[in-house]
Amino acid sequence: MEYWDIYDKNKQPTGRTMLKNDWCLADDEYHLTVLGVVARTDGKFLITKRVMTKRWAPGWWEVSGGAAMAGESSLEAVRREVLEETGLDVTDADGGYVFTYHRENPGEGDNYFVDIYKFIMDFDEADVKIQAAEAAGFMLADAEQIKALADEGIFLHYDSIKRVFE
Repeated sequence: MEYWDIYDKNKQPTGRTMLKNDWCLADDEYHLTVLGVVARTDGKFLITKRVMTKRWAPGWWEVSGGAAMAGESSLEAVRREVLEETGLDVTDADGGYVFTYHRENPGEGDNYFVDIYKFIMDFDEADVKIQAAEAAGFMLADAEQIKALADEGIFLHYDSIKRVFE
């Protein structure tokens, strides 16, 4: 079983954990998620298309990310998520943490912080190894293409993270 750390409203660990996807958080408690934007030096960004079997937003485009596991730092989590989902190791990439936003879903038990990272590195399409259970494919897109997907309503988190595509 996987567990997530529970954080307070100041993004400080409470010392308590929750079972992954248990959605038992009080209104002033949060879990931590991460998003890792991977950019090439030519201005293209690696985005992936969610598999159609996903319960939420199937077929939408996104950047790599997921929840931090209990005891895992934000940076460890984003490196793990990018590696698992794309096969790319961003450990030695330029860039890093950019900003955090949070979502509150009163009464739903699913409040969360999202740490946004941007990694810049050179890689070829052949280096990308998509996790089949998570993604139906990938694309190297420029900022305009990503905005167009968002305008179609099929790019996750765009309004919250759009400044990392500048």
